[in-house]
Amino acid sequence: MVKKLTKHGNSLALVIDRAVLDLLKISTDTPLDVSTDGQVLVIAPVRDKAHPRKFRQALEAANQKYGRALRRLAE
Repeated sequence: MVKKLTKHGNSLALVIDRAVLDLLKISTDTPLDVSTDGQVLVIAPVRDKAHPRKFRQALEAANQKYGRALRRLAE
């Protein structure tokens, strides 16, 4: 998707389509992290920092409960 910036006062604004906002679950209240590596602009919603830890805990629990069955299915 190619977008153009629009003038917004003394700044420029990037308008993001509703479909993309809905897909990423971004609303007007969602904080966004804007960063760059010097060549590209990266805009990402700020998520709960505990999420990766919670995910790993859930994955470990599922592996403990279903690990043997999953290994047999993989064979």
